Amino acid sequence: MRAVVQRVQSAAVTVEGRRAGAIPNGLLVYLGVGRADEERDARYMSDKLLGLRIFMDDAGKMNLSVRDVGGGLLVVSQFTLYGDAREGRRPSYTQAAEPKKARELYERTVGFLRESGLLVQTGEFQAHMEVTYTNLGPVTILLDSEKSF
Repeated sequence: MRAVVQRVQSAAVTVEGRRAGAIPNGLLVYLGVGRADEERDARYMSDKLLGLRIFMDDAGKMNLSVRDVGGGLLVVSQFTLYGDAREGRRPSYTQAAEPKKARELYERTVGFLRESGLLVQTGEFQAHMEVTYTNLGPVTILLDSEKSF
């Protein structure tokens, strides 16, 4: 499972002119599910996201998590995180999970995040979405449940 995580002042996702989800502050998470992923990857990712210390403390150090600051999470599915563009000009997506499995693990991850009691909003799985946000810092972190980077 892979994620691109951005610390945001605000974020929203729109589908066909309708707001699907929004948060006032917290983390914007683009989440991709790989072919080999299992429920343990969903648990790892949710725990990592909730504990990732990228918010400023009183001393101005990135030492607080989204849980510590009471922020929200906007989780947007994105299979293109498994795009392999090492050869040619068109990325291959063969390492991305099939839609049924991807949806199940995406929803499982969102469920684990919701157990935290924080505001968790989502996009719409397999929809064309418009995402708007204000990145604070900017701070952008890459996560991979297989720890390949």
